[in-house]
Amino acid sequence: MSPLRLLFFTLCAPGVLSFTREISPSLTCCLYTSPPAMASVYPQDPALLIGSSLTATCSVSSDHGLHAGSLYWTLNGKRLPSSTYSILSPTVLSVTLSNLSGSRQRSGDNLVCHSGGGHVLAGSCLYVGTPPEKPVNLTCWSRNTKDLTCRWAPGGQGETFIKTKYTLKYKLRWYGQEKECEDYNAGQPYTCYIPRDLALFTPYEIWVEASNQLGRATSDVISLDILDVVTTDPPADVHVSRVGDLEDQLTVRWGTPPALKDFLFQAKYQIRYRLEDSTEWKVVDDMGNQTSCRLAGLRPGTVYFVQVRCNPVGILGSRKAGIWSDWSHPTAASTPHSGKRSVGCNDVAKKPSTETKTEIRDTLG
Repeated sequence: MSPLRLLFFTLCAPGVLSFTREISPSLTCCLYTSPPAMASVYPQDPALLIGSSLTATCSVSSDHGLHAGSLYWTLNGKRLPSSTYSILSPTVLSVTLSNLSGSRQRSGDNLVCHSGGGHVLAGSCLYVGTPPEKPVNLTCWSRNTKDLTCRWAPGGQGETFIKTKYTLKYKLRWYGQEKECEDYNAGQPYTCYIPRDLALFTPYEIWVEASNQLGRATSDVISLDILDVVTTDPPADVHVSRVGDLEDQLTVRWGTPPALKDFLFQAKYQIRYRLEDSTEWKVVDDMGNQTSCRLAGLRPGTVYFVQVRCNPVGILGSRKAGIWSDWSHPTAASTPHSGKRSVGCNDVAKKPSTETKTEIRDTLG
């Protein structure tokens, strides 16, 4: 059942039983009811631009002994001043709201007509906001060529004050049928996940449409091949160990990301490390395709945390730079105590020698 059709009973005001319409799983707008033909509010659920003015009317039935002069209005539970009212007839009371501000909740503001005794007679939801602006910064990435995740930012200030729907659409560039992404991440707004059924070696066109009751806007269309936006899991089996009794060095070894072991690609790796009591990381860049490194120039007798990440460059012949993976979980090791210090990172895939014991003087960070 669509959330917009769900109805349930609730107490919208003390002692008054009304029903609400669910606008979203967490937001509702009260739709106040009264006995049949007792009262009605016009207009119902209008959408208005910020700064607009609105004149609403509450019409009551004379059969129930109600008179316009005894009625009053509230907006979101706060009584509106009588200076904003006009008695149009014995049974019709209007209220004029000027220079409206954005709705306090995306499910709408509650404008309610009350009897002199405080009973709710009828009401309307006001949606006051702005139309969406063109979504921007649309980027996508594929984890191990199996899926596609896209993220974007709302245009302008991002705040429309009313519920705005964002829809990610995509299709194969030349002959594909337009499709909509369905898996939107509630924990990460402006993100959608396509889990399967993606073609390789064929470019996609991808865009985002934003819409609400006041308008719609469409992002620029981006074109990409899945193979050009591949990222992967962090390198596996990261191990950090001492280099004999060398007090200023540690050896780091890691494995190729398991999900890409059967793919043809030229990986790039980065290492970063920090002192146990520090939040500042130093980065060893340009590691190339090697899966081991010797860190030099470290403090003797000190615990270090080390992480590694991977960039799958040129996967299946792609000419684009890949996307860096997340960092691996930190791995800790300590250097032996005392001695001199040097600075560098040495490839331990080569046979150790007197030269490699000293250092390759790469400055870190």
